[in-house]
Amino acid sequence: MLAPDLSMAEGDTLISVDYEIFGNVQGVFFRKYTQAEGKKLGLVGWVQNTDRGTVQGQLQGPTSKVRHMQEWLETRGSPKSHIDRANFNNEKVIVKLDYSNFQIVK
Repeated sequence: MLAPDLSMAEGDTLISVDYEIFGNVQGVFFRKYTQAEGKKLGLVGWVQNTDRGTVQGQLQGPTSKVRHMQEWLETRGSPKSHIDRANFNNEKVIVKLDYSNFQIVK
């Protein structure tokens, strides 16, 4: 068996991070695609539109998967979206997941 290295161990640590995405991200199925991508990666959390024309939410899961999702939120999004910037904050290590799935909050 391979010796566990640090990056593998860090990849399995559960983290939680809040996000807010700026740009043309409302009315372009951004929440639906975010939910689908989150579920595909096995992450839990939520996504919602804001009154400011942004999309915000929270991601929870293994560090490596959350990093993948952060990159997706920053660079890809839904096909018709245009992302100007993504803010991530309140990142913290968690002992257990707070959610059972990835949901769209109305």
